[in-house]
Amino acid sequence: MSQSLNILYFGPISGTCLDRANAYRRLGHTVHHIDPRTLLPSTVWVDRIMWRAGGHWFAPWVLAGLRQSLQGRHFDLCHVDSGEWFTASAVELLRAHAPIVINYNVDDPTGPRDRQRFAAYWRGAKAYDLLAVVREDNLPELAALGARHCVRVHRSADEVTHAPRALTPEDHARWDCDVLFLGTWMPERGPFLLALIRLGVPLTIQGSNWQKAPEWPELRTHWRGDAIGGDDYAKAIQCARVNLGLLSKGNRDLHTTRSLEIPSLGALFCAERTVEHSAMYEDGLEAVLWSDASECAAWCHTLLADEPRRHAIAQNGHARYLRDGNQNQVVLQSLLREVGLA
Repeated sequence: MSQSLNILYFGPISGTCLDRANAYRRLGHTVHHIDPRTLLPSTVWVDRIMWRAGGHWFAPWVLAGLRQSLQGRHFDLCHVDSGEWFTASAVELLRAHAPIVINYNVDDPTGPRDRQRFAAYWRGAKAYDLLAVVREDNLPELAALGARHCVRVHRSADEVTHAPRALTPEDHARWDCDVLFLGTWMPERGPFLLALIRLGVPLTIQGSNWQKAPEWPELRTHWRGDAIGGDDYAKAIQCARVNLGLLSKGNRDLHTTRSLEIPSLGALFCAERTVEHSAMYEDGLEAVLWSDASECAAWCHTLLADEPRRHAIAQNGHARYLRDGNQNQVVLQSLLREVGLA
């Protein structure tokens, strides 16, 4: 068990970032959580410029905001989630308030998809005491940027947010479906899901931006609604008989947060066959994996026709997830060990 730490935490006060801050609290630490976006003007142009040109252009605002909000305060550790606003100057300013500054990033900060979004992160990489990433590809790329200490971890689900719920008849009436894809539209996803539909898969799609898909005229009758979170997200996954796990090709994914959240909720995970998915779950026993739409459709039809097998695979996947320790508290505790605080 770690000593009780006073942790300064930067990241959105929502979603998986908030889950990680709360996981630190469950480990017995005090967390002062600041959304770095609140240090900057509220106009949407700030975000648009960051995505296209990089957060380093806003370094003067970030530094001024940090000085004002942290004046006279001291912490044992500073945890920066993502880091797209923090240059090396910002990291060094944080070090004046916490002797150890670490970064945890579940995106692909050195990959090709987001281009300039992580320009500040690139400039700040060498200043951190620890950089945690979820892709092997990031490690040599960060070393080339001068990073001193990098570790690769798996993504993780949250012990509370992604714990199975007790479902009511009303929950089943609202969320029950056969095959669910819960996620945002991306260009490669439309053709794949349309192929499943044409192969007779009873598909439900839930997520944002699907109206942008060229395949929308054929997908729209399968779309149930926009993105959901919290209890709705958990219950939708639990009520689906089969949950699809699709990767982001532009983000060099070999697994995603869904790869842990779906089994964490006790649901059946049906995902693309990758090296990492194959290492995480035994195919056909703890999850089902596929290489193309035809194989995915075949699995869906098989599992929908065999409820005992479907239920057994879901249970086995949940047990494997618990056994492997891919939970927020376990991962964060490992990061504390890396910097000598556990």
